[in-house]
Amino acid sequence: MKIGELAQQTGVSVRSLRYYESQGLIVPIRQANGYREYSPLAVETVETIRLYLNLGLSTEEIAGFLHCVLKKKEAFCSEVMPLYRSKLEEIERQIVQLNQIKLNLTQRMASILEELGEGET
Repeated sequence: MKIGELAQQTGVSVRSLRYYESQGLIVPIRQANGYREYSPLAVETVETIRLYLNLGLSTEEIAGFLHCVLKKKEAFCSEVMPLYRSKLEEIERQIVQLNQIKLNLTQRMASILEELGEGET
């Protein structure tokens, strides 16, 4: 199938598919006229890529284990669990940081409202 067909079947833009190709995540066959030709398995590959992108992984991280998860169950790919643990730790740090920012903003707003209340009386 051509790149436009793959985009239509997966709901992924042609631009994203070209990016996945540049990252080595999908590999089309080049025809003599230069057109990309994708196998029917490319649909599953793109859907798998999207799954991992939605988990917050980068294309570089996905490239490290994509071949394995396409051939075996995810549980049998040794690269996956350490990456998941690392990503979860990163998210936990971000949550702590965001909670601190939220607290700071709440305190600033309370301070401003308190000053406004004092100025009006």
